[in-house]
Amino acid sequence: MIETSSRIARHRTADAVVALTLDGEPLAGREVVLEQTRHRFLFGCTGFELIDHANDTAADPEAAARNAELWEGVYNFATLPFYWGRFEPERGKPDTERLLKTALWFADRGHPVKGHPLAWHTVSADWLLDLDNEEIARAQVDRIRREVEGFAGAVDMWDVINEVVIMPIFDKYDNGITRLCRDIGRIPMVRMVFDAAREANPNAVLLLNDFDMSAAYECLIEGVLEAGIKIDVLGLQSHMHQGYWGEEKTEAILDRFSRYGLPIHFTETTILSGQIMPPEIVDLNDYQVDSWPSTPEGEARQADEIERHYKALLAHPSVEAMTYWGMNDAGMWLGAPGGLVRADGTPKPAYDRLHHLVNTEWGTPPTKLATDAEGRLRFNGFLGDYRVTYGDRTADLALTAPGEAHLEAAL
Repeated sequence: MIETSSRIARHRTADAVVALTLDGEPLAGREVVLEQTRHRFLFGCTGFELIDHANDTAADPEAAARNAELWEGVYNFATLPFYWGRFEPERGKPDTERLLKTALWFADRGHPVKGHPLAWHTVSADWLLDLDNEEIARAQVDRIRREVEGFAGAVDMWDVINEVVIMPIFDKYDNGITRLCRDIGRIPMVRMVFDAAREANPNAVLLLNDFDMSAAYECLIEGVLEAGIKIDVLGLQSHMHQGYWGEEKTEAILDRFSRYGLPIHFTETTILSGQIMPPEIVDLNDYQVDSWPSTPEGEARQADEIERHYKALLAHPSVEAMTYWGMNDAGMWLGAPGGLVRADGTPKPAYDRLHHLVNTEWGTPPTKLATDAEGRLRFNGFLGDYRVTYGDRTADLALTAPGEAHLEAAL
């Protein structure tokens, strides 16, 4: 097992010295309360299950509110669904209002939001099949401009194009996006969609995202970068339905993809708390069972693997975000027992483990500390936002880079 604790401390924490003043004078020898209010690292999860809650349309408002409470207890970064075939099943009638209200619900709580995805051959709009390739290209570009510009301020991060490696050779069913990508090629396709997104919101963070961790994805990335296409973040999927990757595999993948000098997001992670899918399954969508329950043994294993996986990612300096693909077993992809919360709404051991890691081991709950004779407050903390409280006075500060931080704060 790769040692991670020292690497996490090196890459994710800072030794802070804060010069505190009260009404212009050093706050010497006084007790204050320090609390971390937000992590810099993006602990993400899908926000799909909170759409009805954010729109006040949940069938069971109490259960929905509890689900939202559990979500915010661990996560600070949401991914919302923009699958074209569901977002705009009828041309010209997009589901904008509902998704925008949801995005603003997260944003108002300080949680950045990513849209997923703008271009993908799966769950594509069926009406694209009635168009020729030039018309499909125009519709795709128009769609990207509409969403990226229209959601700016609420959604400023996008999986611009998803799973391009397989896109032109995808043969499960006919779709307009595969037709277009087969016609113009992968790199021109990436250029087209990235140019449209960049033009619509120059300040947005734009990702290239894929499940293919083979050399084929590396070749695509190299071709895209050599073509002068600007990618902000590389997205790596890690659905572990066939078993936990382990630290060595994860580390090797990170080392391979970090050589491009781009930030890395683990965009889609699933770790099961039940039966593992057989290794001979090539396409995970082909695996079907009547019942796929979470088990006590599986939940204990999942908790350990969740901890190991998060620690492996935090130990690598290139990783800036990790999104878990579904908090609750209800509605999980493939019906797998991959959530951190059971279908009945009760947390699994993996949820409790992650909650402790994020909020206690890697966070700073309200903690009493004393300033020195010169009014300096010293602490070591994970990168992120903090609040110092003295009586009814507060001051906010941020640790933005690992190492040493010398700050000033006025109460």
